[in-house]
Amino acid sequence: AVAALGSLLALILGVSRTTLAMARDRHLPPALAAVHPRFAVPHRAELAVGAVVAVLAATADLRGAIGFSSFEVLAYYAVANASAWTLTPAEGRPPRIVPGLGLAGCLLLAFALPVSSVVSGAAVLALGAAAYGVRRAAIR
Repeated sequence: AVAALGSLLALILGVSRTTLAMARDRHLPPALAAVHPRFAVPHRAELAVGAVVAVLAATADLRGAIGFSSFEVLAYYAVANASAWTLTPAEGRPPRIVPGLGLAGCLLLAFALPVSSVVSGAAVLALGAAAYGVRRAAIR
């Protein structure tokens, strides 16, 4: 329980920073981009992410939520590894084996999760990609 709580808190903090960045880029409501003047933390994003997590924890099957969350985190890390692959040596690219193994490991673990987690996670990623594409097309 302590390990799960620690992991959950770390994910909430990480997701709130991602929420902040997405709000700054106008992919999420701009109100979520607020940074607390005294503590320099994205307090609105943290509260929003915390509320979503609390609602899910209270209403969803936790095993399914954990599987879904695991798939999405692994997909996020796979994108980070794929991005590291594209760095140039001048940008501090690690040896190609590092992001290559990272990407392969993330994909292996993600697709080793229960089928329901993979399907629901992939569906949410596809929905997000479609929404992004529609939004980009509307801006042009």
